[in-house]
Amino acid sequence: MVATLTRIFGIEHLSLAEDVVQEALARALQTWPFYGVPKNPSAWIMRASRNLALDVVRRRKVFQNKQAEIIRLMDRESIAPDEAIFPEEEISDDRLRLMFVCCHPAIPSDAQVALALKTLCGFGVTEISHAFLTTDAAIAKRLTRAKQKIREAQIPFEIPAGTELTQRLDSVLQSLYLLFNEGYKASSGENLVREELCREAIRLTDLLAQHPTGNQPRTHALLAVMLLNAARIPTRLDSEGNLLRLKEQDRTRWDQSMIARGMFHFEQSALGDEISEYHLQAGIAACHCAAKDYESTDWRQILSLYDRLVEFDNSPVVALNRAIVIATVHGPQAGVKAVAAIQDLKKLDSYYLLYAALGDFETQLNHSQTAAEHFRRALELAETKSERAFLFKRLQCCVDGATV
Repeated sequence: MVATLTRIFGIEHLSLAEDVVQEALARALQTWPFYGVPKNPSAWIMRASRNLALDVVRRRKVFQNKQAEIIRLMDRESIAPDEAIFPEEEISDDRLRLMFVCCHPAIPSDAQVALALKTLCGFGVTEISHAFLTTDAAIAKRLTRAKQKIREAQIPFEIPAGTELTQRLDSVLQSLYLLFNEGYKASSGENLVREELCREAIRLTDLLAQHPTGNQPRTHALLAVMLLNAARIPTRLDSEGNLLRLKEQDRTRWDQSMIARGMFHFEQSALGDEISEYHLQAGIAACHCAAKDYESTDWRQILSLYDRLVEFDNSPVVALNRAIVIATVHGPQAGVKAVAAIQDLKKLDSYYLLYAALGDFETQLNHSQTAAEHFRRALELAETKSERAFLFKRLQCCVDGATV
């Protein structure tokens, strides 16, 4: 809805489009409990957004020059109340255009992905700050700066071509990757997994892969990463909502059709002559999906892929994931050393998985007291209910001296 209204208003009025849609959603919350949910909820909200937008256009002088054109585009009264105002294909194109607008090179690089997550994916400032391991204030400043740059640079609402496409595609893919990550492991809230975000990330990436401009090897590689990981979602929690580690998951319940789709896109990603971080991550996910059980997983191959991955992305989070694999292959002491060697380790000070991993290593080394200290710190930092319950159980085992 934001994307479609932005096309009609002009990209310089992005904030107005967001405000109109937010008001339409608020009206739905106020009226639906009394009158019932309409047969086509999305059409209802789009119509409410359109009507609010028309009111704004008629009131504001800023639209005087193009008021007639905007009203003609939006005022489609012949459409029945429960029908969609805009065709699905039209909306899809608008979303792709807005993806590339958010990632225009005129916008500072640190603000591009933040703007895409806020505008296209509905992320709040806190969710974005978690994704970037920074503060809410820093993200708010980036968003303000990005929207100001859009107005100043008069960025066109279009899908780019040639070298400009290549520049912007990387930021678009990063936005979609972060959207999927937030769904796969939520940074806060009651639920560890937010399947609706994973589905939306997969849908948008698939949309991008089908478009001639986005049909690139790294797009297919990212889609493979999402599908292969999402296939495991049904087994990440037990029936009571408790977190299950990879070794505890029932692999017979992994979504085989999703794995097949993931493997197809993994094959498609190999058609070019490029390799990206998404190719390596897809390779890691494929190793897990190909193993019939935890014990038969090719951990040495996974470690080899992580060794390559850190050449592309030497972030502390990737380095921590590699350290966990090192511990699996070479033992917990090697894992502790690998964590100590992480560059910018201080960036993980508020990242609970750092302390959860160290607690696990120390438990395997029978250092119960040290392990307990790490689990306490992880428990302080974890924000989802299932993760906190899992960490509390690990902590209790350390305190009681039980085997974990």
